[in-house]
Amino acid sequence: MPARRTAPKLLPGLLIATALAATAAPGSDNAVTLYGAWRSGGGFTDSGSQQSLDLASSAAGAISLDFALDASRQVQWYVSHQRTEVDLRAATKPASAPDTLPLQLTYLHLGGTNFFEGQRGKGPYVVGGLGLTLFSPGLAGLSNEVRPSMNLGLGWQWPLGSSIALRAEARGYLTLVNSHSGFFCSGGCVVSIQGDTLTQGEVQLGLSFGF
Repeated sequence: MPARRTAPKLLPGLLIATALAATAAPGSDNAVTLYGAWRSGGGFTDSGSQQSLDLASSAAGAISLDFALDASRQVQWYVSHQRTEVDLRAATKPASAPDTLPLQLTYLHLGGTNFFEGQRGKGPYVVGGLGLTLFSPGLAGLSNEVRPSMNLGLGWQWPLGSSIALRAEARGYLTLVNSHSGFFCSGGCVVSIQGDTLTQGEVQLGLSFGF
């Protein structure tokens, strides 16, 4: 069965529609931020051997749209994408099966930021959100999966001008996998993995543009 890819196609339209709605409001003070990150942690369990199957640490990229809520808070749409791989060397599998599973992770979250010092866009802040994680495995016989997830982090924003700023963040992600037999499998697969939760952590830098 071909992997379903409906969810990624909805993301650009959803973000554009939200941005248009925000910019239409008089007196809005919003921003778009582009991030580069390094993410680590996470893994699954092999259904046969019960051995841990770890995700490789790798680079990630993200974009956020932040809309002013009040003097110190923002509502945030956040999308983050990572290309990684799962180590299958401890998995129960045929000898001809590969030792790694290419995997793409996409987080789509709605949340917000709260600046500690009371002035939005400057200084330390806490950030978080709730939403979905899209898993896209890169082996034949494995299907896409979507699961609920959340993120929570701390950051610092340095204004570099009237409409540009630098952000540094550390975020943690938690996804509720809740699968005990054949996660990713659709009508049978070469490797059968399971898991209850997936946790990841990252550090990232972002360049924020006001609009």
